[in-house]
Amino acid sequence: MHRVCLTLPTDRECPATITAMAAEAAYGAREFGAEVHLLVLDSAAPPVRAAHRRAVAALPKTPGVVVHHLDEDAQRAFLRQVIAASGTPAPERLLTLMLPTGVSYGACTNRAFLLSEALGCASVHRRDSDSRYQHLHGAPVYPIHHELATLGRPAVEVTGRVDRTRLDPACAGRPVALAGGSFIGELSVDVAEIARLDPEVYHEVVGLSVPADCPPPWRRNLVEEAFRGAGTEPFTADRTTLTLVSPTRVDMCNIALAREVYGAVPLPPATDTIGSDYFLLHLVRSARLPGVLHNRHIVNFHTPERRSDAGFLAYQERFAKFLLASGPMGEVHARMAAAGDELLDAAGRLRTGTVARLVREAARGGPDGNAARLDVLDRCYRSLGGRYTAAAERFAARRDGLLAEARTDMADFALLLDAWPLLAAHAKGTAVTLPEPPSPEAAAPAALL
Repeated sequence: MHRVCLTLPTDRECPATITAMAAEAAYGAREFGAEVHLLVLDSAAPPVRAAHRRAVAALPKTPGVVVHHLDEDAQRAFLRQVIAASGTPAPERLLTLMLPTGVSYGACTNRAFLLSEALGCASVHRRDSDSRYQHLHGAPVYPIHHELATLGRPAVEVTGRVDRTRLDPACAGRPVALAGGSFIGELSVDVAEIARLDPEVYHEVVGLSVPADCPPPWRRNLVEEAFRGAGTEPFTADRTTLTLVSPTRVDMCNIALAREVYGAVPLPPATDTIGSDYFLLHLVRSARLPGVLHNRHIVNFHTPERRSDAGFLAYQERFAKFLLASGPMGEVHARMAAAGDELLDAAGRLRTGTVARLVREAARGGPDGNAARLDVLDRCYRSLGGRYTAAAERFAARRDGLLAEARTDMADFALLLDAWPLLAAHAKGTAVTLPEPPSPEAAAPAALL
């Protein structure tokens, strides 16, 4: 049976999302005959984890659906087994990169990748806790429909399953490596208030993420489109395209990747850095691996925690670190695009070593302009006043640390790339041990575990 992993990494309360994703898993099993492993990676606080356990326990038993709910202790135990078996150097450092104390969008997805390998899955399908499904005629619109219909199949076989094809015929024999859609609703990055307060400041700040050599008209267009996803138009009918998918057209809350991608290359493990989980989208396009772009967009919303003073400052720091990462990571993206088919070996597999080399070359590229980026951010935020002045003060107090972390993050990524093939190989067959289920007094009847 075709086995796939539908995963939800979360550190916030989301029982409703767990229930909704279980229904998507049931749809995939029923409509495509797949064995869908619903993998909830839970980094939430104990009371929230307890609510998640109750939500998992209340799920109905569904043929073809297997549910795994792993807290960080269970994840850490699994990672220790894999790292020890792999014999890779610096095991404790690798464990920290895979399961850091801070928020890491790349690391949580990397854990899903290795667990998917352990479960024998052919693909990973990721959703987020701050998103929900659209509905049409009262029924949920599930992205897994297009993901299971196309992922892993030779592109030439997929042409009859999509509405249009925009793919170089030279790539037609390669398998579909990615299937994804975007989102509608609120901006994926919480910067709409900046645009309302001062559109020119918004353009200057968001423009820090655009390569410096980008022509002004293109730069303005990129800034205008940034973080908006598919806008606000609701789903009415399917539209699918076989193409080399642009990273700007898909979102990580609505993505599926074949194991041939994540089994070869992980995501950057940077902490407290939004956007760090988009690296593989750039890699897939640069390597000219086919993808399917669909319009079963997910609805994005912002949780109340972001609106609190503490949540606002934490989020703005993650945004600042994203802007600082844009320089060196943009250089890696440019080098990958130039390498093209050289990213693949003779059998069409991604070359992990080549990607690691490009990351190291970009990291050694000299001054990347991050000090100037922080200067611009400081000036712009202070001009906005209010909480943005407080954020500027926080950036100023952490200036040396932020600049150092941007450099260290690249070195950490290279280290993880070196170890990744062995980690992925030794994850296969490693037992996934679930935490003890809740007591009968604390939960509904047991679910599929």
